[in-house]
Amino acid sequence: MIVTIDGGVASGKSAVGRRVAEKLGLPFIDSGLMYRAITRLAMQRGIDPRNDAEVTGLAESTKLRIEGERVWADGQELTDEIYDTDYADALPIISAIPGVRKALVAEQRRVGRSGVVMAGRDIGTVVFPDAEHKFFLVASLEKKVRRRAAQYERRGERVDEEAMRREVELRDRVDSERPVAPLRPAEDAVIIDTDNLDVDQVVDRIVEHVKAARR
Repeated sequence: MIVTIDGGVASGKSAVGRRVAEKLGLPFIDSGLMYRAITRLAMQRGIDPRNDAEVTGLAESTKLRIEGERVWADGQELTDEIYDTDYADALPIISAIPGVRKALVAEQRRVGRSGVVMAGRDIGTVVFPDAEHKFFLVASLEKKVRRRAAQYERRGERVDEEAMRREVELRDRVDSERPVAPLRPAEDAVIIDTDNLDVDQVVDRIVEHVKAARR
């Protein structure tokens, strides 16, 4: 069984996906961690994020491993640094590089071929276009900013909400307008507005839909 959960920044897809996977007895993969890991490595190694060839080579040669919310690249754990704001500007640039997406999509298909709940931005449209169960989460900008701020605060980081608002708006716009694998719902995806739902309610809707479809 493959369940895809797509959505923009702070739409809740990772938290929801993790719980859906637990209820369905499937592994969970947050595909965004892969792009964050490559971005983190590129910045760490002084690679210009606009150098498509070098960043693509890095994505092609790096061995990634994801377990829950933890991520390793070539054996080096990057979990603690994966959300550093220092890399926020580089992330959408690197994520839009065709060669990077090709390399990471291949890896996502490899790790998900035995069954998975996978969250991301192009899982239902590009990675697993034939998946039986597809969902796309949407939320208002205000809700997204509050959710993202809460994520940073839980890690003990100070939050500039206005700067975060600009970051969320920019990331969603860049992801939606990029020529390769733009952020959009698959034609056959179930769209869920999460503004007035808590995580458990969204999870229950998805699990009920999956179970109903398999009866």
